[in-house]
Amino acid sequence: MGRKIKVLIVDDSVFFRKMLKNGLSKSSELEVVDTASDPYDARDKIIKYRPDVMTLDVEMPKMDGIEFLRRLIPQYPMPVIMLSSMNDKVFDALDAGAVDFVAKPNRTNNSGELFIDDLILKIKAALDAKPKISKTKQKPVTTKEKKLEKEKITMIAMGASTGGTTALSEIITQLPSDMPGMVLVQHMPKGFTKMYGERLNKLSRLEVKEAVDGDIILPGRVLIAPGGYQMVVRKYGSQYKVVCSEDIKCNGHRPSVDILFNSVADKVGGNTIGVILTGMGGDGAKGLLQMRKRGAKTIGQDEKTSTIYGMPRVAYEIGAVEKQVPLSDISSLLYRWSR
Repeated sequence: MGRKIKVLIVDDSVFFRKMLKNGLSKSSELEVVDTASDPYDARDKIIKYRPDVMTLDVEMPKMDGIEFLRRLIPQYPMPVIMLSSMNDKVFDALDAGAVDFVAKPNRTNNSGELFIDDLILKIKAALDAKPKISKTKQKPVTTKEKKLEKEKITMIAMGASTGGTTALSEIITQLPSDMPGMVLVQHMPKGFTKMYGERLNKLSRLEVKEAVDGDIILPGRVLIAPGGYQMVVRKYGSQYKVVCSEDIKCNGHRPSVDILFNSVADKVGGNTIGVILTGMGGDGAKGLLQMRKRGAKTIGQDEKTSTIYGMPRVAYEIGAVEKQVPLSDISSLLYRWSR
C-alpha cells in the first residue's frame, strides 16, 4: 500500500474533532496528522504537517471558514472539504476554493456512520481535485441573434458532481432569459438543492428553482433535481414535465445524472442538448451516450477546467461527447446551439 493521505481536521467543537478523528482513523488509507480549533491554529499546523487534504467547518471562531479559505488557497492550494450544517454559506465556501462539502449529521439527514463513510470517500477523491483560486472569466452571452425557432432545441439537460456548483453557476448566470427549458442534476444532499436553486435564481436572468413533482419544463426555466429524489422527464400532451420520486439509487446517487439523461433521450429525443460537467465517478456518461444516439448534441467539460475530470472523462472515452470544451466556452456554445 502507498503512502497514507494526510488529513488535518479544523473544527471549533471538541466533540466533533474527536468524532472526526476517530471516524477517519478507521480508514487504512488515511492518517489524521492533527486537529485544529480555529483558522490561526490551523495555519500553524498546515505549515508543520503539510497535509494532503483539510476538512473545515463553515462556522468558525476568530475567522469564519470562508474568509480562511480566501486567504489560504492562494498560498497553500490544497483540497479542502467543507463540513456544513443546513446553511447556504457552504456555496460561498465552494466559490472560495473548497472542492466539495459534506452535510453534518442531524436528525433529518445521514447518520454519523454514513457521514464518516461519505467524508472518507470525498477525501480520497479530493486528491485528484484542482482547487480553484479564481473563477473562470466569461463574457455574458448577447441576445442579438434571432429568437428560438420551432423544431430547434426543445430542452437542455446538464449533470455535475464535485466542483459542479461553481461550474453550473458560471454557465447559468451568463445565459439570457429566452433559453430553452433546462433540467439538471447536481449531486447534493436533501435541503441544499433548494438553497442552491434560490441562490442561482437571484444571480441569473433565468428562473431557477428546485424541482417539485409535476413542474412544467418551460423556456427560461431551470429545474434542479431535489436532493434525495430521482428526477425524470415525461411528456403530457404538448408539455414536458418532471417526475420526482424516491426510487432506488443509481451509480450510488439519488438524484442520478444517468436517470435524468436516459429519460430525456427516451421521451424528448434529438432536439436536445446534454452537458456533462466536473465530478468524480462516471454517473451520466451512459445516459449522455443514449442522448447522443437519439440525435442530441452533447458537450463535455475539458480536463483543464474540471475540478475532478471523472464524469467528463468517462463520457468522452465511451464516445458520448460530441464537443469537449473549457468551462468558459460552454454558455456561448449552448446559446449558439439552441438557435
